[in-house]
Amino acid sequence: MAPAQTITFDALRRQLANRQYAPVYLLHGEEGYYIDALVKEFEKIIPDEDKEFNQYTLYAPQVEPGAVMDLCMSVPMMSERQLVILKEAQAVRADQLNRLHRYAASPSPSTILVICVRGAQAKGKDLIAAVKDKGVIFEAKKVRDYEMPSHAATLVRDMGMKAGAKAVGMLCDFIGADLSRMHNEIGKLSAILGAGAVITPEAIERNIGYSKDYNSFEFLDALAARDTAKAWRIADYFAANPKAAPIVLLTSGIFSLFADAMVAVYTPDKSDKGLMAALSLNRAIFLRRVRAVLANYNPFQIIEILDTVRRFDAMSKGNGSRQPATALFRDMLYHIFTAPGKLPV
Repeated sequence: MAPAQTITFDALRRQLANRQYAPVYLLHGEEGYYIDALVKEFEKIIPDEDKEFNQYTLYAPQVEPGAVMDLCMSVPMMSERQLVILKEAQAVRADQLNRLHRYAASPSPSTILVICVRGAQAKGKDLIAAVKDKGVIFEAKKVRDYEMPSHAATLVRDMGMKAGAKAVGMLCDFIGADLSRMHNEIGKLSAILGAGAVITPEAIERNIGYSKDYNSFEFLDALAARDTAKAWRIADYFAANPKAAPIVLLTSGIFSLFADAMVAVYTPDKSDKGLMAALSLNRAIFLRRVRAVLANYNPFQIIEILDTVRRFDAMSKGNGSRQPATALFRDMLYHIFTAPGKLPV
């Protein structure tokens, strides 16, 4: 295949499935799930009966770069190619890893070398340049909170199940932006519920231990709709069950919601398409929540609320207050619902 400089996760998986191989790959980045998933795809290249002699898994802290290069230059045994996977490359110095550039600049056509820098950025400028010229670089970018619903829905579909927006939201609220854990939890639901099942809020509560009635997904909906009774009820539940929604994550969600609403106020194109583009939203349910904020809070209230959330975040970390975080959270919620939002005099 023609050399590529960078590639997406899905595109690289398609190439491997179509047996389009480069001689050297550099997998790096913060999101370890992607690198682990791709390593599993690479491990399918060599048939099981040939793995003993033509597939090698090495660990960078335990092997010298020279030994890696010697192995890569060796001839496969009764096979078209051999696979060499170098893991934990993030644990060695950049100058040591960079020595592999001599091989990457002139790789063996019968070897596939996969270098894994898990949870960190690539290092060794000569190595990076050589791989760009002769092979493929994949960066595993950390998934952002607002991207998780789309990834969760895809994982559910890939495992042969279905889930509504509320169930997907509950999974994201419970797990956060941890793609590896999301994969594991959905896999657990798949094993319990079976192929073709519909993941319901009840199934999440029963099998993952998360309440279907009280979660940050519904709390943000109540906050956006200015449903004070429901918001206070859920806040009381969170105070009694702190693991249901960690305050730091809840605060981040509140701030993001009102920050998005502030951006929406100043977005000229307020059509669904215009707002979703301006806010980088990928699901209509999040846009409905932003529109609810715009309908129930005026721009000056939104500004005051953002300031309130900032002050709460600082005080909850011990800056200017020694009150318990739960008490501060209730105080913040009171100020959100009572923000005057008056024009400055």
